[in-house]
Amino acid sequence: MTGRGAGFNPPNRFEALKIERTPDDLAQYFEDPDPDRNVLTKFYIDHTKSVLAKNDSPDLGFTYSLNPYRGCEHGCVYCYARPSHEYLGFSPGLDFETKIMVKPDVARLLEGQFRSASWQPQVVVVSGDTDCYQPIERKLQLTRQCLRVFFKYRNPLSITTKNALIQRDIDILKELATLKLVLVIVTVTTLNPELVRAMEPRTSTPVKRLETVEVLARNGIPVGVNVAPVIPGLNDCEIPSILKHVSERGAQFASHAMVRLPYTVKELFVDWLGRELPEQAQRILSRIRAVRGGDLSCSDFGKRLRGEGRIAEAIDQLFQAHCRRYHLNDEKLSLSTEHFQRDHSSQMKLL
Repeated sequence: MTGRGAGFNPPNRFEALKIERTPDDLAQYFEDPDPDRNVLTKFYIDHTKSVLAKNDSPDLGFTYSLNPYRGCEHGCVYCYARPSHEYLGFSPGLDFETKIMVKPDVARLLEGQFRSASWQPQVVVVSGDTDCYQPIERKLQLTRQCLRVFFKYRNPLSITTKNALIQRDIDILKELATLKLVLVIVTVTTLNPELVRAMEPRTSTPVKRLETVEVLARNGIPVGVNVAPVIPGLNDCEIPSILKHVSERGAQFASHAMVRLPYTVKELFVDWLGRELPEQAQRILSRIRAVRGGDLSCSDFGKRLRGEGRIAEAIDQLFQAHCRRYHLNDEKLSLSTEHFQRDHSSQMKLL
């Protein structure tokens, strides 16, 4: 499947009906609607009336997240957010990366939230279930509009992305950084461009991600990396190299998270391994099971991000040792809520 992570659409677990592939013995009687397997991306309007999602997970250090989009064209085959598309009546497979919901009113709704007397200023994570800088952002600029709102009300935020498009918004990010209102996390899964092309087909290349870290740091914007997901037997050996390269480019902090494959993401990932890395597939799956108590996923708080067992412990020790070596996480970064203003009439308009 050209430019896509998922190789098929598994059934939606909430739907009674499902579309199946035509059996081989009948396929000769049907015209393939997509003979080249080049599935086009379609965009749909999301008329949501609320844009801040609340979570109560003890594993996460935030309460609210903002997603200007639902679904993600980046197409990362392992993405834990894929099952969220099933709530929309779509499949977590190809649908997740080809049927994207966009929220054209996201900035206005965010501003309404900040103007509300009930809002207590706090860090908002952008994004939790999608990448706010996926390709369509270049045209729609919904994330950029939201950044203007964060600056207007002086509410702090953190941004996680795999896309170098964030460099476009350096002007606003610099203004936010002067008031300690923003930090950026660039996700670096691997430094192997061929693996990125296969596993994260529409994300920025490793070179562009490292460049993004350097550009952000050079402009005084606090930036770190998330080595995620760590896939035992595939990219865990790259941890030292990744941390070395990002530290040389100005990253101040780093984190990591173990791969987890909830619901039908298991099927998508196993299918992907069989297509892209058949000789390594069984070894990788065995390693994942070793850190997931014999399964391919775990939803238990305290375990889902780090895994368990000797391999998980060894990966964590490797990660921490190289963070110390490259002086990552030496200082605790914090964002400020002291500048928050509902009355912003005296603020200079950001052009």
